[in-house]
Amino acid sequence: MDFNQLQPVGENYANPKTCFFHVLFKAAALAFYILFALFIDNFVIIFVVTVLLAALDFWVVKNVSGRILVGLRWWNEINDDGESVWKFESLDQESLARINKKDSWLFWWTLYLSAIAWIILAIFSLIRLQADYLLVVGVCLTLSIANIVGFTRCQKDAKKQIQQYASQTIASRFSSTLQSAFSVV
Repeated sequence: MDFNQLQPVGENYANPKTCFFHVLFKAAALAFYILFALFIDNFVIIFVVTVLLAALDFWVVKNVSGRILVGLRWWNEINDDGESVWKFESLDQESLARINKKDSWLFWWTLYLSAIAWIILAIFSLIRLQADYLLVVGVCLTLSIANIVGFTRCQKDAKKQIQQYASQTIASRFSSTLQSAFSVV
């Protein structure tokens, strides 16, 4: 008996490979930091490898899984005046409506849970008075929060675009209904 036949349609991940890599680098950075901080007394190795894994996670989330799993993309540019400008991109309304709910759920929950894990590790570093390890956690937490802020602002921008589109559609339908009502008379 095929296991896939037992699950209702829409219950599977639409992009399992992307989901895997979305979780992989978060888990790898956290696992490496926790395990190697317990068993190895070489701060440089822990710092370099953990930050490298967190940077890979940041890049994968920002440039790959954000686009594929939730249809959102963000970046920051410096304009000609030297001002920082946030840019947000999202799929069109029809494509956003077809985003797999499980993919979206995994994306948002792992994004927030990894930041919470780094906050907990920061608290432990503070309690143990380990400023050097707090630096590692701070870098990883900063990368995690940057993605949270970017994608949250991007999602709000996408919702605003959907609301504007809906308002314009309703207004145009109302206008056409009024025109047709008066043209009949």
